Amino acid sequence: MPAYKIIACDMDETLLSSDASICQRNIEAIQKAVSQGVKFVPCTGRGFRSVEGVLTTLGLLNQADQYVIGFNGASITENKGHRSLFWDPIPFDLADTLYQKGVAYGMCMHIYTRDTVYIRAVTPDEEAFLHGRMAYVPTDATTLDFIRGKEEVCKLIIMNTDDAVLQAIHQDMQPLLSDITVSFSSNRYIEFMHKGVTKGVGLLQLARFLHVQPVETMAIGDNINDIEMLKAAGLSIGVHNLNPVIRTYCDVVTDATNNEGAVAEAIERFVLQ
Repeated sequence: MPAYKIIACDMDETLLSSDASICQRNIEAIQKAVSQGVKFVPCTGRGFRSVEGVLTTLGLLNQADQYVIGFNGASITENKGHRSLFWDPIPFDLADTLYQKGVAYGMCMHIYTRDTVYIRAVTPDEEAFLHGRMAYVPTDATTLDFIRGKEEVCKLIIMNTDDAVLQAIHQDMQPLLSDITVSFSSNRYIEFMHKGVTKGVGLLQLARFLHVQPVETMAIGDNINDIEMLKAAGLSIGVHNLNPVIRTYCDVVTDATNNEGAVAEAIERFVLQ
């Protein structure tokens, strides 16, 4: 079995418990792995700023040679000094077209820029889901003109807890998606990124940067937007509470759920000496 040098780990429903906390078992296992020279890399749909609380809890905030893969692979950032290694936003006019199409659906939408998340038409359910997970700025904008020339958009989200609605949106928007990667997450989001952006691409780019072979990487996830990361890694691990769709991409499924220290189980079993 190879020595794993990078652990790429999803956050929501994987590292984080359902109340958005990190259990002590996970914290201790991650810190032990890091002390042995392993890179523990949150690989998330969120941006770096939204992960800073997690990095603080894990003792990784502002640490040199530790990294975050954000926005489903659209960014790679070194924790020390918020140093950007990679950034791949959606072309702005295309982002604006997608956003206006989403506004026409009348549903909750997220706009992700490098440092800020704007949300339009936030619902009480979405507000409750995001509590403790992510700060955001409400907006009632019907176009992206309010950030044009000021910020770049790396991800857009439409929220609906009915998967059939999200699938219908995906089909309806097909004519606009030739330069877009689409994914689904948290059983409530359809996500739009620039074409070629995936967590798997982000993981392999970071591995190349660190001169780590793909076989020396491990990925832990739970949902559809983790599939490319699981396929890219040398060892792919699904948490017990995974979306059944991704089971086929997992070499191992933990006995523990995200509420029971699934990440720690994986690290204890495959990383710690």
